[in-house]
Amino acid sequence: MLKIKSILIFLLRIGISVLLLLFLFKSNKIDLHVLLGDIKGTDKRLLAAGFVIYSFTYLFGFLRWQMLLRTAGISASFRKIISSFSGGVFFSIFLPSTIGGDLIRSADLAGHTKKTKEVIATVFLDRLSGYIGLVLIILPGLLLGGKLVLDKLVLSSVAAIVILLVIGLLVLFNSSIYAGISRFLSAPGAGKIKEIIRDMHQEIHVFRNHKRIIILNLFLSFLVQLFAVLCIYLIGLSLGIKVSFVYFLIFLPIIGAITLLPVAISGLGLRESLFVLYFAKVGVIKQLALAMSLLSFSFTVFCGAIGGLIYVFTVRYRRLQSDKPSRV
Repeated sequence: MLKIKSILIFLLRIGISVLLLLFLFKSNKIDLHVLLGDIKGTDKRLLAAGFVIYSFTYLFGFLRWQMLLRTAGISASFRKIISSFSGGVFFSIFLPSTIGGDLIRSADLAGHTKKTKEVIATVFLDRLSGYIGLVLIILPGLLLGGKLVLDKLVLSSVAAIVILLVIGLLVLFNSSIYAGISRFLSAPGAGKIKEIIRDMHQEIHVFRNHKRIIILNLFLSFLVQLFAVLCIYLIGLSLGIKVSFVYFLIFLPIIGAITLLPVAISGLGLRESLFVLYFAKVGVIKQLALAMSLLSFSFTVFCGAIGGLIYVFTVRYRRLQSDKPSRV
């Protein structure tokens, strides 16, 4: 029954992605042949430069997670961490947003280390630091954005992102608020939820005494988000989109935060709609905004495919190792 339910949810999210794309094409009267022509006509050198920069976001992301694992005292080989990370990258293509990939790498590494709570805490902190990186990137854009910041949609989007971050940090790191939530969850039937939150709170508090690690982690998160913005900026230039880099600093963190919502497969459809919506505010033709989003998604798919190959080959290696007879 659970398997059938999971399949139905998966199919539902595929349907949502398809419907969002169909609505986007129809409501904006986008010609598919013209769109493909725009994509084929890109400056390939700029596109290649964008891909190289984008690949660094995965390198920084891996180093960020590895740092958290070491700090949490989780002993795992370099090969094993790469395998779990690559598996998460691959499966995030087919699962709702990056959260789906996080679940995969958590389960994979937890099964190997037998430290489920600790691994989940590192993945959660890894995602949290990435979210903080979004806010850190958007701040320079807000300072330089001028009148665009006064746009109601942009202002409300930024406000929502910051408020959610502040609430999350208070819940996790403020003892008084955490105690209040614990009392609230003392009601009958909330035992399991309370236990999960308590364990997460305890594991995360281990990092409070590692300020240097936290600072380095946030710096890597800043680099991840900055390189992602630079990548899409170069994709835009390859399509002939010439708008200020400041707009990318403002729009892309907002789009990134919203596509964390697990409503569509890998955010497909939702992300493209947001690209069209926000970049239209600075005069970008809707068709080009859509092309920019689809090209950036193609980078994600390609890197995900590489991650899948790494995961498959390392899984095979682990099985061969486990089949070898032990020495007496």
